Amino acid sequence: MNTSQIKAGIVGATGYTGQELLRLLVRHPDVSVHAVTSRREAGKAVAGLFTNLRGHLDLSFVEPDAAALDTCDVVFFATPNGTAMTMVPELIAKGVKVIDLSADFRIKDVATWSKWYGMEHACPDLLDSAVYGLPEVNRQQIKNASVVANPGCYPTAVQLGFLPLVQNSLVDPGRLIADCKSGVSGAGRTAVENFLLCEASESMKAYKIDGHRHLPEITQGLNLASSEPVSLTFMPHLTPMIRGIQASLYATLTDTTVDLQTLFEDTYSDEPFVDVLEAGQSPDTRSVRGTNNLQLSVCRPQDGDTVVVFAAEDNLVKGAAGQAIQNMNIIFGLNEISGLEIVAALP
Repeated sequence: MNTSQIKAGIVGATGYTGQELLRLLVRHPDVSVHAVTSRREAGKAVAGLFTNLRGHLDLSFVEPDAAALDTCDVVFFATPNGTAMTMVPELIAKGVKVIDLSADFRIKDVATWSKWYGMEHACPDLLDSAVYGLPEVNRQQIKNASVVANPGCYPTAVQLGFLPLVQNSLVDPGRLIADCKSGVSGAGRTAVENFLLCEASESMKAYKIDGHRHLPEITQGLNLASSEPVSLTFMPHLTPMIRGIQASLYATLTDTTVDLQTLFEDTYSDEPFVDVLEAGQSPDTRSVRGTNNLQLSVCRPQDGDTVVVFAAEDNLVKGAAGQAIQNMNIIFGLNEISGLEIVAALP
């Protein structure tokens, strides 16, 4: 091991997001995986559970306590909501950088957070200083962050799709619609009847139609970019695929003379992981599968006043683990694309 490498710890590494963090970090040239925690699997070889890591990682799972983590330079939390907030204060007091892939630090208003996540926040005093980890928006703040709140998968696609329109006041912010589809891995690895193969295959349905808890996260970000209050109708769907998010985003233009293609290309011209497709194209999830790329396209059907933005990403990479590593690269002054130069496998 190169002793100059960044020592990374992962808390909750047995879920899909934790697995993805391991897959990406073991090939990162500037990182060594130092600690991998799991209460249930403590003492067992990580590569024994995830055999794709054989020959890449020679570590065993350990209990998630401070002794295992406070010697790390950075700790990723790939845990259920409500876990990170109980451990983060102690870690940052020891100078450890924290990247939380749960929702514990994403929403600034503690009352709103508690309403949507059904529990009291354990460290509300950290909400103001935690930086929302959407690099395309908050790159400068991320550089100096002690706690990064890694965005949710839906919020990443929806915000980056709408932002060029909202921040330039080109659409009616009170009439935004996000029609989104996700693969079943977005629900996590816990066995739930609705996500079993026989239940989810050859079927598609909307869920959380009375309100998905990613809604306040999305509107929080869009409101920061908008000169007027944002109202969003957000409707998620479960699709019979393992990974991937496709979002179709609708808004009413207030200026139909704008060159939308140029607007999107210019907005993201310097972003390494946002790819604006050529006019007339539409992104598909297989083209971003396993990568940290978000593909976007924009159109005006029948040259009317409705603008449609299409977004596709891998929910486990740009929507979770890959974006977390992108944030880590920014914090430690590394090349932002380091460890994330991945080409999607087709078909």
